[in-house]
Amino acid sequence: MTERKSFLLRMDPALWAEIERWAQQELRSVNGQIEYLLKQALVARKRMKDEPRDRRES
Repeated sequence: MTERKSFLLRMDPALWAEIERWAQQELRSVNGQIEYLLKQALVARKRMKDEPRDRRES
Protein backbone atom coordinates (compact mmCIF):
# COMPACT_ATOMS: atom_id res chain seq x y z
CA MET A 1 0.00 0.00 0.00
CA THR A 2 1.26 3.48 -0.77
CA GLU A 3 2.06 5.90 1.99
CA ARG A 4 -0.77 8.31 2.86
CA LYS A 5 -0.31 12.02 3.49
CA SER A 6 -2.02 13.38 6.58
CA PHE A 7 -2.94 17.00 7.28
CA LEU A 8 -5.16 19.08 9.51
CA LEU A 9 -8.43 20.31 8.02
CA ARG A 10 -10.60 22.86 9.77
CA MET A 11 -14.23 23.19 8.70
CA ASP A 12 -17.55 24.52 9.83
CA PRO A 13 -19.26 22.12 12.28
CA ALA A 14 -22.45 22.14 10.18
CA LEU A 15 -20.47 21.06 7.10
CA TRP A 16 -18.77 18.33 9.14
CA ALA A 17 -22.16 17.05 10.33
CA GLU A 18 -23.47 16.85 6.75
CA ILE A 19 -20.37 15.03 5.51
CA GLU A 20 -20.53 12.69 8.49
CA ARG A 21 -24.19 11.86 7.79
CA TRP A 22 -23.47 11.34 4.09
CA ALA A 23 -20.49 9.09 4.91
CA GLN A 24 -22.64 6.95 7.22
CA GLN A 25 -25.24 6.53 4.46
CA GLU A 26 -22.52 5.32 2.07
CA LEU A 27 -20.79 3.17 4.71
CA ARG A 28 -17.57 5.20 4.67
CA SER A 29 -15.54 6.99 7.29
CA VAL A 30 -15.61 10.78 7.18
CA ASN A 31 -12.01 10.70 5.98
CA GLY A 32 -12.92 8.21 3.26
CA GLN A 33 -15.89 10.33 2.21
CA ILE A 34 -13.80 13.50 1.93
CA GLU A 35 -11.16 11.65 -0.09
CA TYR A 36 -13.86 10.18 -2.35
CA LEU A 37 -15.41 13.61 -2.94
CA LEU A 38 -12.05 15.20 -3.72
CA LYS A 39 -11.19 12.45 -6.21
CA GLN A 40 -14.58 12.81 -7.89
CA ALA A 41 -14.07 16.58 -8.18
CA LEU A 42 -10.67 16.07 -9.80
CA VAL A 43 -12.04 13.53 -12.26
CA ALA A 44 -14.95 15.84 -13.11
CA ARG A 45 -12.51 18.66 -13.88
CA LYS A 46 -10.34 16.28 -15.88
CA ARG A 47 -7.35 16.86 -13.63
CA MET A 48 -7.09 13.19 -12.72
CA LYS A 49 -7.72 10.06 -14.76
CA ASP A 50 -10.69 8.01 -13.65
CA GLU A 51 -9.51 4.77 -12.05
CA PRO A 52 -10.99 1.43 -13.13
CA ARG A 53 -13.97 0.49 -10.95
CA ASP A 54 -12.20 -2.39 -9.17
CA ARG A 55 -9.30 -0.14 -8.05
CA ARG A 56 -11.44 2.63 -6.51
CA GLU A 57 -11.59 2.89 -2.76
CA SER A 58 -15.08 3.10 -1.34
